[in-house]
Amino acid sequence: MKKLIIALVFGIGITGFAQEATSKPTKADMEKMTPEQRQEKHLAHLTKELTLDTKQKEAVGTILAEKSAKAQDAKTQKDARKSSGEKMTSEERAAFKNTMEAEKADTETKMKAILSTDQYQKWIALKEENKEKMKQRRTENKE
Repeated sequence: MKKLIIALVFGIGITGFAQEATSKPTKADMEKMTPEQRQEKHLAHLTKELTLDTKQKEAVGTILAEKSAKAQDAKTQKDARKSSGEKMTSEERAAFKNTMEAEKADTETKMKAILSTDQYQKWIALKEENKEKMKQRRTENKE
């Protein structure tokens, strides 16, 4: 009887380890993606979460493309500064921050025009959820 119980416990323990783990995409996986691939993935996620119709999907795709192009330009400028060893002055930093806030407000007004009120509320909730996840990741990385 003891042997049967031990074999049973051992068998259950091994099957627990045999489960295939599904992992989230890592930062390295995301870096391997092109900006277009990341944009398509984001659009597919928003389409699924917000149940966008084809017209909305097209419009949101356009907004994401614009946003991606502007982010790529900002990254290029940042990399150029970093390679030359220059640091932003406080005025440049303030101007950059104002530009980014204006872009954010512009994106929100465009999204509000495209999405229904329920979809817009879901989109805002998704953004807040992502913001919390990013804060969590930053604190984990600091530790």
